[in-house]
Amino acid sequence: MGLCLSVALCLNAQNPYKQYTDNLPFKMAEMKAPVIPDAKVSLKDFGADPTGQQLYTDAFAKAIDQLYKMGGGHLVVPRGVWHTGPIVLRSNIDLHLEAGAVIQFAADESLYPLVKTSFEGLDTRRCQSPISANGATNISITGHGVIDGNGQYWRPVKRSKVSDSHWKRLLAIPGSKEMKKDYWVPSEGYARGEQGANMNVPNATTEDEWQAIKRFLRPVMVGLVSCKNVLLQGVIFQNSPAWNLHPLMCQNIIIDNVLVRNPAYAQNGDALDLESCTNALIVNSRFDAGDDGICIKSGKDADGRRRGIPCANVIVDGCTVFAGHGGFVVGSEMSAGVRNIKVSNCQFVGTDVGLRFKSTRGRGGIVENIFIDGVSMTDITTYALTFNMYYGGKSVSEVLAEGEQPAVQAVPVTEETPIFRNIDIRNVVCHNAGYAMEFNGLPEMPIDGITLSNVDISAHQDATFQNCKNIKKQNVNITLLK
Repeated sequence: MGLCLSVALCLNAQNPYKQYTDNLPFKMAEMKAPVIPDAKVSLKDFGADPTGQQLYTDAFAKAIDQLYKMGGGHLVVPRGVWHTGPIVLRSNIDLHLEAGAVIQFAADESLYPLVKTSFEGLDTRRCQSPISANGATNISITGHGVIDGNGQYWRPVKRSKVSDSHWKRLLAIPGSKEMKKDYWVPSEGYARGEQGANMNVPNATTEDEWQAIKRFLRPVMVGLVSCKNVLLQGVIFQNSPAWNLHPLMCQNIIIDNVLVRNPAYAQNGDALDLESCTNALIVNSRFDAGDDGICIKSGKDADGRRRGIPCANVIVDGCTVFAGHGGFVVGSEMSAGVRNIKVSNCQFVGTDVGLRFKSTRGRGGIVENIFIDGVSMTDITTYALTFNMYYGGKSVSEVLAEGEQPAVQAVPVTEETPIFRNIDIRNVVCHNAGYAMEFNGLPEMPIDGITLSNVDISAHQDATFQNCKNIKKQNVNITLLK
């Protein structure tokens, strides 16, 4: 027994991430951090000045190009403020921020060319991400510094989410406007882009039309597409134009000990959206955002089904979510499916919802084999746990405030019908929720096979169950608060 324990400790010391893939309820390969060559260059070597007074996009590009030609290595960003346009990572390169280093992205849409991408699960065009990589292998962003997306330049603001003084400052910004009552946008171009858009996908057709609405096409801050062997470790990612971290169709990604934060009023300010990725660890990290905290996705409607890449083999462990629309979220864009997810040892403090599963007719896709074990929550504004198959783009708080009642008549089952099944939730404690639980399935496709074990919730309103079946409860206790 002693020898076996020593061998296990030795193996985990060699690879600290091995422990997370031991004894899983599904098969998943051992995860390892990418191996980056030892070469190092400093951003200062390329003429960059750490005062934040000038733009050093070229310095970042030249440093990365030199490292790439050397076979890879570490781009060291020293203490200071480094002002830049978009940074493109390449294979075998680590962007390393030393303590006291701040990378701040320029507030100027002309620096961010339009690129083909996917946003909110739909194929579209957006401004290039401040940090991006496409098809890269062995890349990392590490260290102890801050990456700031200057998101206030890009984002709209709802009056109800800010103070009187904040609202007055917004209205005083040249070129901005109150598009409709109590809704501020940063420019006339943004307002034109939003008119007629499908959520955040505009109806522009000509190049001139696309260019005229660039501010509306605000990018995710860190956009990693089709990358393999990725590590994000130790860094603070904050103030993104739209979503903060967006790994899309990536394989073998580790997110470890990061802080991802946005203001509470940040529109579409999701902290992490893991989309159509395979093999991911999200561990020992903190998320504080204006929208969903840790969110699992796989594309939206026909675009997502056509892509056909599920989000699979994901471990979330030892994470904290503050504020935001949900602590751990699946959907609503889950059209290619979500499976084999384990969430453990997490805490959600003051989120709008704790555990949130959302979709709607038109998505299609199957969500299954989700295992949640060991979540503590406190001061949850609405539901500790919700399954809602009538998602319409609003937060749960907004829906409850408006009193919306979805149509529940059954319709024929097609490839557009979302399916949620085989989900195990155990060892959950929630203190002071607005509502205990909500199961709101489709009459033609009930939520199926949910196991609830050792669940203790104190809430102001009881649980509700509609259009669901095979709900197994063991030691589920709901205490109604006065």
